[in-house]
Formats: sequence, C-alpha cells, structure tokens
Amino acid sequence: MRTTVGIIGAGPAGLLLARQLHLAGIDCVVLESRDRAHIEARQRAGMLEQGTVDALRAVGAGARLDAEGLEHHGIELRFDGTSHRVDFPALTGRTVTVYAQTEIVKDLVALHLADGPPLLFGAEALAVAGAESGKPAIRYRHQGREATLECDWAVGCDGFHGVARAAVPAAQRTTYERGYPFSWLGILADVAPSSPELVYARGAGGFALLSMRSPTVSRLYLQVPNGTDPADWPDERIWDELDARLSEGAGPGWTLNRGPVTAKTVTPMRSFVGEPLRHGRLLLAGDAAHIVPPTGAKGLNLAVSDVRLLGRAFEALHRTGSTALLDAYPRAALHRVWQATRFSYDMTTMLHVPPGQSDFDRRMELTRLHRIAASRDAAAEFAAQYTGLPLP
Repeated sequence: MRTTVGIIGAGPAGLLLARQLHLAGIDCVVLESRDRAHIEARQRAGMLEQGTVDALRAVGAGARLDAEGLEHHGIELRFDGTSHRVDFPALTGRTVTVYAQTEIVKDLVALHLADGPPLLFGAEALAVAGAESGKPAIRYRHQGREATLECDWAVGCDGFHGVARAAVPAAQRTTYERGYPFSWLGILADVAPSSPELVYARGAGGFALLSMRSPTVSRLYLQVPNGTDPADWPDERIWDELDARLSEGAGPGWTLNRGPVTAKTVTPMRSFVGEPLRHGRLLLAGDAAHIVPPTGAKGLNLAVSDVRLLGRAFEALHRTGSTALLDAYPRAALHRVWQATRFSYDMTTMLHVPPGQSDFDRRMELTRLHRIAASRDAAAEFAAQYTGLPLP
C-alpha cells in the first residue's frame, strides 16, 4: 500500500491530522494497533484550550462538543486557608472547555469512517525505515499478516513507547526528563461536581483536584506517594481525604458531593521532551515527542497544537510544493512544548507538597500562589498560559 502521509496512532493527534489532510485533499493512511472499542474507551484528558476547540470545529468535529462541552470561565485556587478565582475572560478574553478525550476520539473516528481515508484498526506498527532516504516505509502487522505502508512522509503519533520515536537513531536523540516524587490517585464518580469550575487545592496533606467529565460525572485526584496501590485506598478513605484537602480555604457552606466510584487509577508524574521532532521524512507529535504532568492540562492540547502546525505545513507543501513550514515545524513546535513544560512544572511544584519539603520551599511555593491572587499581571500571565498560547 502507498500513500502521501502515513500516520501511526489513532489518538486525538493522529485522527485530527488525518482529518485536516483529508479536507486539504492530501492522501493519508492511519495505522492503529488497538481496536475501535479500546481507543474510544481510554480515559485521558478533558480540559480543552480555546485553540483545541477551534481546531475541532474547523474539521467538522464541533457539533457534539458545542452541545455537550462545558465552557469554563475560570478556575479556583485553594491554598494557605484561602481561596482565589482566576477569571479567564477578564484576563485573556479566552475560555476553556471540559470535554473528555474519549468523546473527541469518538467524534473523529465517526467522521473518519464516514468519508475519510483508510483507518486500519488492529494494525500494529513494527518499524519505520527509510526516513533519512526520503522514502519512508512503515512495516506493520494487520490481521495476522505483515505488510508495508510506503509513504512520502511518516508521522508518529503513537506515544512514548511507539516505534516512531525509536526510529530516530539513539546517537541523534537528546532527552530531557524530570521525575516527581509523587503520583496522582484519580477517580471517576457518578456524582454531580461539587463546584461549577475546577478547584486546585494545596492542603497540608498535599494536592487535590476537583474536576468533572459532565454535569453528572466527577473526576477527582489526590496526590499520593509513588508506588501507591489503588487497592490500598478504599472509596471511603478517598472521599475523606478529598474532603479534608479540598475543604481547606473553601467558603462557608461548601460541601463535597460523594457518590459511587466507577474507576480508580494511579498516574506517575513526569516531564519529558525528546529532540529532534524530525528525522528525515519522519515527524513526531504528541506523546511520541513530549510528556507533561497533568497539572497544567497541557498534554492533549500540546498534541493538538503539534498536528495543527503539521496540517498547515502539509497543506502548504500540497499547494505550493514548498517544504518551508515542514522544515520550520520542529522549532515552532518545540517553542510551544517548552513553554507548556515550564508552565506544567510551575503548576506541579507550586501546588504539590513533596516528601520532606523544607519550610523555606513551602513558603516559596505559597508565595507564588499568593502573587497570582494579589497581582493582576501575575494572574494574567497564569491565565494566558492555562487557556493556551496562540499558534505562531
């Protein structure tokens, strides 16, 4: 099989890129190792920057998003016995939207299967060869047989453990990493959110986040030690700890709604950036190139910004024959990646209480939070980063 752009991975990044290329008249094929049911059920991010919402609308995936997505105009920070709301429209003129990644994938898959280019489920990419020669070939296994997808360009949207990142020679890769001495214990619960907007809380016992997936489903997180087994946290213990941390600084009469827990996971926290994002005619996007801790809600949004840049670049190549935007992609994407990595690092260190944190460091992190509450300039910078920087 042959195509212009071979895309590995049918997460939001791979599917959105394929949709952009299809609408621009550019041939592509998407290879996805899992089946449709699996990718439509994976619980991931749910906070969308304005640019991500705009990108989904632009490719025709905005109908259900507009009908069911929850537009948020701010977030609440609780710390040091106080509470402060960050008003996004007043500070930036932008908003964010809560809409689960699972729903984005469902919307994009439906569009793709209705009129899009080939999307092969259960097609496990095994290797990428020939990227440096100008003739990339993706070897994959589908329905028990090996085959090769020949393409002019290959794009890896297959995550940290995918074959695309591994296809860049080790001697040419530079990796920047930061591990954190804590994880997130996350739950999904069939209960209405206890607040209309996200609440980020730094309590004496550590960090807690009150989020949601819909008006009837809550998504909540607790800072826990690395290596935590979810089985060691019965539901009642989770709710009690969430209540304790989220109640610090809450206003009079605030209560935590409790309900049946339907999912429970532990997520380690890490920052990772791999360079370069291009090797010959192989390009990397999303988690294949970078990972951020979820505190700043940047992972999905960064992946979308990567493929928005790539979509523009492939369209320019298709229209004009120029590779200028493809040549510029690594630099343009990495500028945004490092800005988001810095913001996610700041959010993570500012809001969490690591084991053995010194009194000095504790006061420094609280001072950073108080500055956001007290300074419009600091709040505006925070809001601009949270709602998302515009594409260049």
